[in-house]
Amino acid sequence: MHRKRNVGRRAILRTGALSFYSLHLADFLRARQAFGAEATDKKAKAKSVIMLWLNGGPSHIDMWDPKPNSSFAPISTRVPGIQVSELLPHSSKHLDKISIIRSMRTEENNHGVGHHNVLTGHRPNPSMAFPSLSTMVTKELGPQGSIPPNVMVPRMHASYMDYYRAHFLGPQYDPFQVPDPSAADFEIPNLSIPESVTVERLLGRRSMLDLVDRQYRAKVKSAEHRKMDTFSTQALNMIMSKEVREAFDLSKESEKTKDAYGRDRLGQGTLLARRLVEAGSRFVTVVDLHRPGTGRDWDTHGANDSQHRDHLVPWVDRTLSALLSDLSDRSLLDSTLVLVTGEFGRTYDHNSGAGRDHWCHCWSFVLAGGGIQGGRVVGASDERGAYVADRLVTIGDCHATIYKALGIDWTKEYMHPVGRPLKIANSINDEAGKPLDELF
Repeated sequence: MHRKRNVGRRAILRTGALSFYSLHLADFLRARQAFGAEATDKKAKAKSVIMLWLNGGPSHIDMWDPKPNSSFAPISTRVPGIQVSELLPHSSKHLDKISIIRSMRTEENNHGVGHHNVLTGHRPNPSMAFPSLSTMVTKELGPQGSIPPNVMVPRMHASYMDYYRAHFLGPQYDPFQVPDPSAADFEIPNLSIPESVTVERLLGRRSMLDLVDRQYRAKVKSAEHRKMDTFSTQALNMIMSKEVREAFDLSKESEKTKDAYGRDRLGQGTLLARRLVEAGSRFVTVVDLHRPGTGRDWDTHGANDSQHRDHLVPWVDRTLSALLSDLSDRSLLDSTLVLVTGEFGRTYDHNSGAGRDHWCHCWSFVLAGGGIQGGRVVGASDERGAYVADRLVTIGDCHATIYKALGIDWTKEYMHPVGRPLKIANSINDEAGKPLDELF
């Protein structure tokens, strides 16, 4: 006797002709029903964020806070009285759009835990997982249209990805990870229809699936099935959405624009970020990982000066300058908050290998656009860039400033599943961060 098999509708969906589009595309669509956007300040200018993440920790005294113990000379900028390193000639012309926090102090001095501290505002806790800044912004603002609201380009190291996730907020707020857009074979797997499947054929297959659904629903009816039908339809619409597909299509950009941003991973990733926020994404993280050809990132324990001079800062200088010009030309700068940071800074002195080591006690954080007043410096480091000399700023203060620019209530708290309230702008000793009012 044959045992009767219990084949559910979910199994049919998994094996059906529509299975090539990823169901996690529908996950973030569920967020609209599960949570919905929170109330925000309608007067706020910023609607989205582009964060350039300099993975490994850049040297603040060799970039944004030049000191005599740097090998690089300070240069004047467009704003009288503000100097930056000679390694930033292009960005120096945009200081009227940029503000620099020179008195950051955080609490973790190693990778991983440093990422966690800057991205969540919390120190790691083995019994609790904390949502990242990008996921909280995405939850508070909600999605716009079909475009993925939270995007990371390119993919971060797997060992660090937990620090970018939403955790108890729900996976629908996790960043949508995009491969290297400068690669010759760049495509978005979850938004690509196989060449063998036309839109007409796809719709025909959907009609076939609808017929199976009707027969199945005649026997099994539930609210869950009706919800799945809605989310699957929306995910299908995303795949076929001209706006979504075009947002990821860098071929729409001129060769001149591609050259301005740079043909490398950082440049093309940042150009893609601009296209995404223009289309409606809320938060795009552009990760500057190992520089191709060098095997090195911003973790310059050896040969700090040559690494910053020859392989690191010039790329960021070029790309940031292109981004600010492009956003301004497109009237997007007021609505797009640009952040430049890593997980900490680097030591004020060189080690025996001519490198600089990790340094969380004083470093620099850069903001531009999104209603932030440019041409300003917040705080000051001492004569060597070693410790805060004036106006200590915590990562909770930075988060509160970002939330204020976006019109989000920075005093808000989430209730963690363990029963502990969590401040969305969490500062040292679990105190609430405060916005830097001088930037508004």
